[in-house]
Amino acid sequence: MKFSKELINRLAEAKSVSVLTGAGVSAESGVPTFRDKGGIWEKFRPEDLANFDAFINDPDFVWNWYQHRREVMRDVKPNPGHLALAEMEEMFPNFTVITQNIDNLHFRAGSKNVTELHGNIERSFCLKCRTFYNEIDVTEKKVLRCEKCGGLIRPDVVWFGEMLPEKALMYAEECAAASDVFFSIGTSAEVYPAALMPLIAKRAGAYVVEINTKPTVMSADLDEVIQGKSGEVLSELIKLIRANKNN
Repeated sequence: MKFSKELINRLAEAKSVSVLTGAGVSAESGVPTFRDKGGIWEKFRPEDLANFDAFINDPDFVWNWYQHRREVMRDVKPNPGHLALAEMEEMFPNFTVITQNIDNLHFRAGSKNVTELHGNIERSFCLKCRTFYNEIDVTEKKVLRCEKCGGLIRPDVVWFGEMLPEKALMYAEECAAASDVFFSIGTSAEVYPAALMPLIAKRAGAYVVEINTKPTVMSADLDEVIQGKSGEVLSELIKLIRANKNN
């Protein structure tokens, strides 16, 4: 696997590195896609379930779908790509993972500075008092009620028609603009506003690298494109960074 000398030199001098990750990173762990099938759920479109109106109209039904998704993902583990990014965090003064994924695998791999643009399926919160719940019994098929106020508890994920969390988005943009090197990994670069991050970094002077199994609509505009699985590419890149820092 070849990495340009420019990338290695940039990483050797970098103080601030940011990474945008998409579904391709988690796919290598076997995380089912948003449109995974399973029994009764094959009859429904995700768009009809992952929205606020659907939840309010039939909270038990939508809650049950998310419980199904949590249960399917329960045994999924971080892959070498997640682990490599966690290790990279220890190598640079400022390192941020900006993720579109909701599976919590970056945190489980050991990453600490993670900005989740689309939420986290392992968290939930009360619609009424905004109390957060980090642990949910995946076997509970009826929607839970808040212990404090009795309000409905919903998954802490961004549904269709909802805005991304403002603080997370602003922080992601700030990190992208401050990056010396920016990686776009396992994302199609077609889902906005997340797809803007590599462009924000590029305009601010960062060296922007794409790692993906196939080219994207953004590939031609970036500084370097590395085709391959993120776990394999990042594992090799970690070795080079280590060797370079030890010289």
